[in-house]
Amino acid sequence: MRLDLLPVRDPETGHRLAVVETPKGSRNKYDFDPALGAMRVKSVLPAGMAFPFDFGFLPQTLAGDGDPLDVLILSDDAIASGCVVAIRLLGAIEAEQRRGDGAWIRNHRLIAVLAASHDHADLESIEQIGTTTLDEIEAFFTQYDRLKGVEFRVIGRSGPQRAAAIADRQRRA
Repeated sequence: MRLDLLPVRDPETGHRLAVVETPKGSRNKYDFDPALGAMRVKSVLPAGMAFPFDFGFLPQTLAGDGDPLDVLILSDDAIASGCVVAIRLLGAIEAEQRRGDGAWIRNHRLIAVLAASHDHADLESIEQIGTTTLDEIEAFFTQYDRLKGVEFRVIGRSGPQRAAAIADRQRRA
């Protein structure tokens, strides 16, 4: 099954769909491999470093790095790798990464909440998450990319409307 080609929205609820690659708290970084139709362990984070929230992608999107658009999902508990979930976009950490040829490419991290969440049910915007948590998320991605030899820089933060526009603009043709 091609998880990257799933519908953009849940046909029952209308919520956006996301695929979880890496569960919250995991040191293993999983990636969906379209050729195999399965998840693969891409890398292992060093001791003391783990994904702060569930991490995955939006189906039928393509980001500047050639992969589907990344999404960090706030949920009540870790979600299994490969699980398809309904989400609400809260905002985006707009960012760039330096490619091997020295050029900067856009590679935003969308922030969402699991539509079925109890703990985060009242969240409607990235502004409600809190500055400390957002700073920690940005620090995680900066260090995560540094470990891969990739320079990552945050351009800014934006709310749910901008996140939706980013997701819609980066839909595959």
